[in-house]
Amino acid sequence: MQRRDFLRRASLALAAFGLPSLPAAAAGRQHGLRRIGQPQPFDFAALKGQARALAQAPYRSHKRTLPPEVEALDWDQYQSIRYRQDHALWANRPGGFQAKFFHLGLYFHTPVRMFDVADGKAQELAYDAAAFDYGNSGVHGSRLPADLGFAGFRLNTRGDTDRDFAAFLGASYFRAVGKEGQYGQSARGLAIDTGMGKPEEFPDFIAWYLEQPAPGSDTLVVYGLLDSPSVAGAYRFAITNGEVLLMDIDSALYPRARIERLGIAPCTSMYQVGENDRRMGWDWRPEIHDTDGLSLWTGSGEWIWRPLCNPPQLRFNMFVDRNPRGFGLLQRDRDFDHYQDDGVFYEKRPCLWVEPKGEWGAGSVQLVEIPTNDETFDNIVAFWNPAAKPQPGEELLVGYRLYWGAQPPARPPLAHCVASRTGLGGVIGRKREYFSWRFAVDFEGGELQSLIDKAEVEAVVEASRGRVEIVSARPLREIDGYRAMFDLVPPDGSSEQIDLRLYLRSGGRTLTETWLYQYTPPPPEQRTLY
Repeated sequence: MQRRDFLRRASLALAAFGLPSLPAAAAGRQHGLRRIGQPQPFDFAALKGQARALAQAPYRSHKRTLPPEVEALDWDQYQSIRYRQDHALWANRPGGFQAKFFHLGLYFHTPVRMFDVADGKAQELAYDAAAFDYGNSGVHGSRLPADLGFAGFRLNTRGDTDRDFAAFLGASYFRAVGKEGQYGQSARGLAIDTGMGKPEEFPDFIAWYLEQPAPGSDTLVVYGLLDSPSVAGAYRFAITNGEVLLMDIDSALYPRARIERLGIAPCTSMYQVGENDRRMGWDWRPEIHDTDGLSLWTGSGEWIWRPLCNPPQLRFNMFVDRNPRGFGLLQRDRDFDHYQDDGVFYEKRPCLWVEPKGEWGAGSVQLVEIPTNDETFDNIVAFWNPAAKPQPGEELLVGYRLYWGAQPPARPPLAHCVASRTGLGGVIGRKREYFSWRFAVDFEGGELQSLIDKAEVEAVVEASRGRVEIVSARPLREIDGYRAMFDLVPPDGSSEQIDLRLYLRSGGRTLTETWLYQYTPPPPEQRTLY
């Protein structure tokens, strides 16, 4: 509950396009932010040195008690606080980007230091209440401490100063959008002990260094200093805004303690109800989710698709691999009619694809699915967990790329799954004598269109327990693909989870990516045969 509450709050605080900014005409004359101290030499090596030194000292919490009027802000009041356009970082400099800052308050109590980097030197930016319009918040900026600090920042293009394309707010969370301009799932700098039987640790980015972009450059570079009880770290983000937004990330981690479950490149999402899982389908909308599946491209070259679920209990999956080529939480279903939500537009939510740089060695992609009955809870997490547990005094250098957009840059050359549906099994028109559960899985792409009516296509199904029956694979001309169907008969009296594996083949050739699923049979007293 502690983790879910944090994620719900973080997801609420980043609205569809972040906090709106005031029009320049309403903001008054040009001010900008005051600089503190003298410019200091800065590069990524210097930041790694800071992180290493931080890890060698005892951890101290960075949270602070906020002024009562800031502490008491509710959601609407916090949203009414707007950053003034005339105070945007680099507003009066050449280049295609600007940065604006989030105010502390609501769920964000940890001040984050902000630095402007130019010509290889960094200078801290001072908090200034005059940089904010406090709207209907009830907060009087003139009464706030001069050193209150910022909560995070967001990035805009000079051509669109109202809508941001990336935002960094709350612990080590950040988000970005592709050309659709719609926020959805989040990423994190690091996950520690996620899905374990003890409280999860949430590292904080405690300082950000924003490098002034060169005129004409389409890439913006920011650096983050991370800290937590177990680890300190340095991060470099090279952010290229485009149809698919790219974040090229290098990180250096310095553990203070042995970490049991380290999560590299965590993706965090929400799944409440979908075509395969209607356990919480009480809402009028047919589907409610930021993403509908985990995609894996393994080191051996296999493509795997694992539809997401909203399980009745916490569910943990581990996909063992060596040198993965990529993974991510995707929103493959991009049909408005399947969601019918004209407010948050789930069909526009970005996919997030993780592409390792170099060889990551042995480990596993791990998936945590947490029960939720509310779409404001981010209940899905996927990350890479190295097999070797980090030890104090080590330096871990990890590089990867994040792609945000409607389509990931890497796609299976084989046919891919586009829908997974489930329901009561059996033969229509015949009385059911026992309980079974039906699975209907649709594939499109690859060779499938050319094989319709020309070759025999079969569905290969494996189950860890129970009995599989009524297996078929038949053309689905509406998508120029095939539909695989089968029934699963669970063992009598057992509600133990069952692992399923499915793919299509023809003449010994594999035609599709591998579909994996976990099914938890209902208790015997709930197996209604109708």
